[in-house]
Amino acid sequence: MQHEVPLCVLTVHAHPDDEASKGAPTLAKYKAEGVRTVLVCCTGGEEGDLQNPSLREPGAPFHGLEPEQEKAVLAALRPAELAESARIIGFDEVVMLGYRDSGMKDSPANEHPECFHRADLDEAVERLVTVLRRERPQVIITYSDDQRGYPHPDHVKVHEVSVLAFERSSDPQWYPHAGDPWKPLKMYYSVWAKARLVAVHEEMIRLRGSSPFEQAWLDRPGQDHRITTRLHVAEFLWARSGALRAHATQVDPSEPWWFGLSDEELAGVYPWEDWVLARSHVGSPVEGELEDDLFVGIRQRVGLT
Repeated sequence: MQHEVPLCVLTVHAHPDDEASKGAPTLAKYKAEGVRTVLVCCTGGEEGDLQNPSLREPGAPFHGLEPEQEKAVLAALRPAELAESARIIGFDEVVMLGYRDSGMKDSPANEHPECFHRADLDEAVERLVTVLRRERPQVIITYSDDQRGYPHPDHVKVHEVSVLAFERSSDPQWYPHAGDPWKPLKMYYSVWAKARLVAVHEEMIRLRGSSPFEQAWLDRPGQDHRITTRLHVAEFLWARSGALRAHATQVDPSEPWWFGLSDEELAGVYPWEDWVLARSHVGSPVEGELEDDLFVGIRQRVGLT
């Protein structure tokens, strides 16, 4: 007799706040549908900089602090910000992979012995495989193989570790002490559609008279041709804006880059989130057609073991 297997989606991110800017509405949507949602955050974000100037004003946590003091306070605040962001989005589980933030490319932080960038690849993959075998997701979301636009060492490492973990999780010869083998069925890459950028830019000019997206951004090559999956998330855009605001040290609530359009205005011009199906054991979309669900090909497989 077949038994229903709970649906689960697991998303892998580099730092606290990445889960807010990449896919928050999608994860909130699936949570509302009863899908188990799991966040894996690979680092603690220790190398982040204070992006919210209001927190340096009199009476605010960073008022009068020297740079080194500011860095220490910021690192101490980021776990609570992540917890609040995860609560807003609705994650059932948050797993810290346990590495240190590597900092931007070619920065001194890249050499810290505990940073993710320097982590032994097999060790990092085993940590993620342990999570996969415990949480048993059918769908994994991670970063793209094309990171020319933002080659942060930790984002590059997230991609490398995620792809290997997807492949090795089902193989009992890999990491036999990491739990019973589990075969994830689909892997998606996050992507920011150029169509979205242009739509937001044009709507801000129409409504506000200006846009934070300079021509250099508009001239960047897009990845739209790679998009395989487009989810309608208009009713869940609050998850993105709310989660971003939860990261008070990293996000200026007055910054038009993030908040130039209200949730309602954004829903009117681009109510979707886009994804690239990178791996699938349950088939691929018909050429020319877009999936509207990450669990296409999975939902009907209720007899999975």
